Amino acid sequence: MKTSPVAAVLALLAALVLGTAFASPALAHDALKSSSPAKDAKVESLDEVKLTFTASVRFPAVVVRGPDDAAHQDGKPVADGPTVTQKVKADLPPGRYVIAYRVVSSDGHPIEGEIPFTLEGSPSPSAPATAEASPSPAASTPPAVSGPGASGETAGATDAAQTPAQTPAAAGEPASSGGMPGWLWLIVGGLAGIGIGMFFSLRGKGRKQT
Repeated sequence: MKTSPVAAVLALLAALVLGTAFASPALAHDALKSSSPAKDAKVESLDEVKLTFTASVRFPAVVVRGPDDAAHQDGKPVADGPTVTQKVKADLPPGRYVIAYRVVSSDGHPIEGEIPFTLEGSPSPSAPATAEASPSPAASTPPAVSGPGASGETAGATDAAQTPAQTPAAAGEPASSGGMPGWLWLIVGGLAGIGIGMFFSLRGKGRKQT
């Protein structure tokens, strides 16, 4: 029995269609479905990263690199079905980060890629108010005197303020008594001495005449 050319072509097309239908599931590998943080996202804080795939994955490897090109992941990633969780270190510095990952899909095909994001950090508190300025020591210092002899005058004024005034007794003047100036007592004493001298002189002359 001979096969017509038309029947042969139809059989070939049917084989191609069936082969493509059965091969499609095998060619559809697992892939990354979502991530936290998302690609090019901006976050204020970060405790962990999460990767969600279209099917269960195995043997996860995750690296979180920061602006200093250092690794900031903490411990090993944990795969739970299609979700992979990776803890990160505390107090991450703000900057640009990249999540590099690699897993093995359910059909044994490796899946890898990179997810960039930016860590902005929490807004810093405002600076505390500046404490009140203490009084300047210059306020209690007398103003400087300019001009010739200013240094001598200033030193003299300082010495005069620090040295107590001399008393009349310390200067060698007779001390006043009874409220009378010392110079007046000198005059009175001098006159009294002159009077006493004249008195003895006249008394001696009277004795010689007698």
